[in-house]
Amino acid sequence: MLVNIVQELSLSPTSNSIIITNFPSLNPNPSINPMPMRTYPFSSFSFLSLLRPLSHTQVRFLRPLLIPHSTPPLPPAFSRHRFFASPAFSASPVGFVGEKEGEENWDFANNENEAFAFEDSDGVFAGNDMKHLVAPEMEVKELEELPEQWRRSKLAWLCKELPAHKAGTLVRILNAQRKWMSQEDATYLAVHCMRIRENETGFRVYKWMMQQHWCRFDFALATKLADYMGKERKFAKCREIFDDIINQGRVPSESTFHILIVAYLSAPVQGCLDEACSIYNRMIQLGGYQPHLSLHNSLFRALLSKPGSSKYYIKQAEFIFHNLETCGLEIQKDIYGGLIWLHSYQDTVDRERIESLRKMMREAGMEEGREVLLSILRACSKEGDVKEAERTWIELRDSDGGIPSQAFVYKMEVYAKVGEIMTSLEVFREMQKYLGSASVAAYHKIIEVLCKSQQVDLAESLMKEFIESGKKPLMPSYIELTDMYLHLNLHDKLESTFLECLEKCRPNRTIYNIYLNSLVKVGNLGKAEEIFNQMLGNATIGVNAKSCNTILDGYLSSGDFLKAEKIYDLMCQKKYEIESPLMEKLDYVLSLSRKVVKRPVSLKLSKEQREILVGLLLGGVRIESDGERKNHMIRFEFNQSSVTHSILKRHIHDQYHEWLHPSSKPTAGNDNIPHKFSTISHSYFGFYADQFWPSGRPVIPKLIHRWLSPLVLAYWYMYGGYRTSSGDILLKLKGSPEGVEKVVKTLKAKSLNCRVKRKGRVFWLGFMGSNSMWFWKLVEPHILDDLKDFLKPGNDTGEGYAGESQDINFDSASDSDERATSDYSEDDNP
Repeated sequence: MLVNIVQELSLSPTSNSIIITNFPSLNPNPSINPMPMRTYPFSSFSFLSLLRPLSHTQVRFLRPLLIPHSTPPLPPAFSRHRFFASPAFSASPVGFVGEKEGEENWDFANNENEAFAFEDSDGVFAGNDMKHLVAPEMEVKELEELPEQWRRSKLAWLCKELPAHKAGTLVRILNAQRKWMSQEDATYLAVHCMRIRENETGFRVYKWMMQQHWCRFDFALATKLADYMGKERKFAKCREIFDDIINQGRVPSESTFHILIVAYLSAPVQGCLDEACSIYNRMIQLGGYQPHLSLHNSLFRALLSKPGSSKYYIKQAEFIFHNLETCGLEIQKDIYGGLIWLHSYQDTVDRERIESLRKMMREAGMEEGREVLLSILRACSKEGDVKEAERTWIELRDSDGGIPSQAFVYKMEVYAKVGEIMTSLEVFREMQKYLGSASVAAYHKIIEVLCKSQQVDLAESLMKEFIESGKKPLMPSYIELTDMYLHLNLHDKLESTFLECLEKCRPNRTIYNIYLNSLVKVGNLGKAEEIFNQMLGNATIGVNAKSCNTILDGYLSSGDFLKAEKIYDLMCQKKYEIESPLMEKLDYVLSLSRKVVKRPVSLKLSKEQREILVGLLLGGVRIESDGERKNHMIRFEFNQSSVTHSILKRHIHDQYHEWLHPSSKPTAGNDNIPHKFSTISHSYFGFYADQFWPSGRPVIPKLIHRWLSPLVLAYWYMYGGYRTSSGDILLKLKGSPEGVEKVVKTLKAKSLNCRVKRKGRVFWLGFMGSNSMWFWKLVEPHILDDLKDFLKPGNDTGEGYAGESQDINFDSASDSDERATSDYSEDDNP
C-alpha cells in the first residue's frame, strides 16, 4: 500500500503588523464536508454586505506578496514549455467493435497496454496533502480606505456585476473602466471573486489586468489564483498562470507545483500524464523542493496505470524511485514491484537492476507478490533462462491465487527460446488441463512456436482447434501460418489459408504482402498484379516499400520492363526506397528508355499531401517548432479506442512515410502503427507553422477561404469530426471568432450552411438535417471506404462520442461570447 506520510514543515509566518488574508481551501467535491460560502478570520458577512465598503477588520491588498521562502530568479536560458491538450483525443469518436477483427497489437502475452496490478488498489492520492502545502501570504488593502466614494461604489458594483456575465461581456465591462481602474482596484476584484468562489471570474479579471500597461506582476495573487484553479482541476488555466510566473523570472511556490501535478493526474485528457511528469521534474530540479511522499506515489501509480506505459516511462519511474531513496522516504512494496514490472517489459531486460530491486525488497522484509513473480517469469522468457523460470514457476504455483494464464505463455516462450518445442506444447496442454481452456495469447504463442520450427501438422492442428474454440483475434496466427508456408514453398496451402483468413478477419497488409510474395515466387504475375492493385486501391490495406519491391522484382525477373517502369514511377512518387539488387537491374532498364534516371530522394510534399495536411491541422494536428522557429515537426495523435482513428492512422502513416522520424517507423517484422508518431524536424513545414501555429497556439489562417477544398474538408471530418446519433455532422475547430466566421462564410459560399457553438476554446461547427447530407455529398469521394459506414449521415453504425461534444445544444447560447476578442477565457477542460 502506498501510504501517505505527511512531513509537517514548521514555518514561522513572517508578518510585521500586517493583517493577513486566510483563504479557505477549496473542496473539489462540495458534497463532502461542505463549507460555508465564504469564511473570514475576523468576521462573517452576508452576500449583500460584500456590496458595501469592507470594514476596518478586513485585509489590505496592495503590494507584492510576502513569501515565507525566497524565490530565486530563473536562469536566462530557461525555455517556456506550454501544454496543449491533444485535440485528436478530444475530437475523435469512441471505439466501435465490428464483427471482423482489427489489426492492432495482438501480442497478448507481452501486452504493453496492460496496467500493473497494485496490491493496494486504493492507494493514497496526493490531493489529500493540499492543505499541508506552504503558499505565499498576501497583503490586502481595505476598500473603505479608498478616499473616493465614487471609486468604492464602482468597485462594489463590479463585485456584484462581473460574476453574472460570461467572458465576452465581462471583458467589455472591464474595458469600459480603463480610465479610472488601477492595479489595486483590479487586484481587489480578483480577490473578492476568489472569496465568493467565483474563481473563473477571478481568473478573467487577472488575465485582463495582465494586459494593462499599468500592471505590476503580483506573485502572491498569481500563486493563490493558480492554486484555486488547480484545486478545481482547471489544469489549463492553472498552467497558464504557472507559465506567467515562470516568465516573470520567478520560481512558483511548492503549492503551485503540487496542485498543478495533481490537476494533471486527475484529468482524463491525453498528454496530461506527460505534463505531470514534466512539472514534477521541474519541481525538483528547478524549484529545489522535496515533494510529499503522496505526490511521489501518486505519480508513480499513474505511470503504471496508463495503458502502454510498460516501455516508455521506465526512466521517469527510476527518477521517482531515486528521489524516494535520496529523500529518505518510505518505499512501498508496490513501488518495488512496479519498477520490476516496467523493467520486465523492456526490449533489453536489465537483469542486474531487477536482481538489485529484489534484494532491496528482501532486505526490507517484503515478500515477492504474484505480480513480481510474473514479471520475473516475463524477463526469463525474453532471455531463455529456464533455471530461473522453473524456480519462479514453483513459487507462483505455491502462492495464493494459483498460476495466472500469462505465466503459462511465458513458460512456453522460455522453452521455445532454447529449442524445446515439444516441452512448450506440453506446457500448453497443461494450461488447458489446469485452467479448463487455453487463452488467446497461449494459442498465438504455441502456433507461433510451431510455425517457426516448421512443425506443419501440429501447427495446422492447433490452428483448427483455435478456430473451433471461437476465440479471437485469429489474424496473428494466420500470419504465422502463411509465413511458414511461404518459407516451405507450400503455395497452394498458403493461398487457401489466405482466402480463409479474408472470410474471418479484417484485411491486413502483412498477410497480403505474404500472399503477393508467394504469387511472385510461383510466377503468377497476373494474379500478383491483381492483388497489388487491390492493395493499392484499398486505403485500409495500402502498399508499402515491401509490396512495391516484391512486384517490381517479379516484373524485372519476367522481363516486363514497361510495368517495371510504372512501379518505379509509383515508388518515386511515394518516395519508397528501392532495394539495391533491384536498383542495379533498373539502371540498365531505364537507361534504354530514359535519358535521366529519377531518384526517389528529394523531400517535397505532393499536392494531395498538402491538402490532407491542411485538413488534419484544422482537425487538431499539432506543429512543434524549435526555439528559433527554423525547423518544425508535425505531431500526429490518434485515439486508441476509436476504430475510425485506427483505420485512419495507417493511411496517414503511409501518406507521410518518407517524412516520418525513424522512431515512428515500424521495426522489421512488426507492422503495427503506433497511435502517436511524428515527422522529422524540417524547415519545409515553416509555411504551415506560420499559418496554423504561429506562436505555439492554434490559429485559423487568414487565407483559409482559399484552401477549403473537398479533400481538405474530408480529412478534417475524418480526423477532427464525428457524426451524432441523430445523423448530424460536427467538426471541431480551434481559433479566434473572426477565423471561425471566415470558415463559416466560406462554407456558406459552397452552399454548406452550418451552426456554430463555442465551448471554452473549442468551436463546434454543426451541419444539421439536410445540410449534413449536402456536406456528405461533397466529401464522400475522399472518405476512406472503410470509414464511410461510420461517418455517413443517417447510418446507425457510427461511433458515439464520449467527450465534451456529446451534450452540445446548438439552440443554447455559447459558453463564451463569440464576438469577444479576448481568448483568455478559454480552457481545454471547461
